Amino acid sequence: MARLKDKLAVVTGGARGIGRGICEAFFREGAEVILTDIDVEEGQAAARAIGCRFHKLDVTEEVDWETLAHIAPAIDVMVNNAGITGFEDGPGPHDPEHASLAEWRRVNAVNMEGTFLGCRYALNAMKAKGKGSIINMSSRSGVVGIPGAAAYAASKAAIRNHSKSVALYAAQNGWAIRCNSVQPAAILTPMWETLLGDGPDLEQRKAAMVKDTPLKRFGTVEEVAALCVYLASDESAYMTGSELTLDGGLLAGSAASPGD
Repeated sequence: MARLKDKLAVVTGGARGIGRGICEAFFREGAEVILTDIDVEEGQAAARAIGCRFHKLDVTEEVDWETLAHIAPAIDVMVNNAGITGFEDGPGPHDPEHASLAEWRRVNAVNMEGTFLGCRYALNAMKAKGKGSIINMSSRSGVVGIPGAAAYAASKAAIRNHSKSVALYAAQNGWAIRCNSVQPAAILTPMWETLLGDGPDLEQRKAAMVKDTPLKRFGTVEEVAALCVYLASDESAYMTGSELTLDGGLLAGSAASPGD
């Protein structure tokens, strides 16, 4: 069953991890996919492997979005997935007391401003048809405070709220353009695999990382992608301004019995 047949979807940060998983799932469900990424080599390789199109896009650059608008002036689905933690080039600090303004701005430029530009592009690319689905990648870290990743947590919280503003704006204009945010927690992507390393105690280290998660495991890229397929499809036509959480029960509280 091709749930996304005849839909044109743009996915940012599609070269690896969750973004690539979303591109793969959308393509399997019959969508025409434009995989975008700032990394040309890896993005092109991913697009070839999947069978979709590639377009270079730096989500922080307005001119790149303008170029995309010429290439794809009308779309059905927009996934604003590109994001950074801020730890890619070093350990920080990223706490509220010591984080530099430059690092704060760098993280927010990609995560928050990149999502803003993606939503603005999507609204213009969808309003001719008067319908579409915008999916913004937030995080469980955007719901709770993260002392050691203040910029990342703030940017993901902003994405949650902006998604609601976009949803209400589209509804106010009479468009069936929906906007929802997805909030994953620990999803086993190459980023986590790098942090975990390898060796005979790998499974023990994985277990330690998710010991406070009620379901006691990492989430998978496929699980996030499956939720995005639902949000992109007509099955979710009455859902807008919602936050969908995949966190193994973390935000529900503790699975421990009273007295444990």
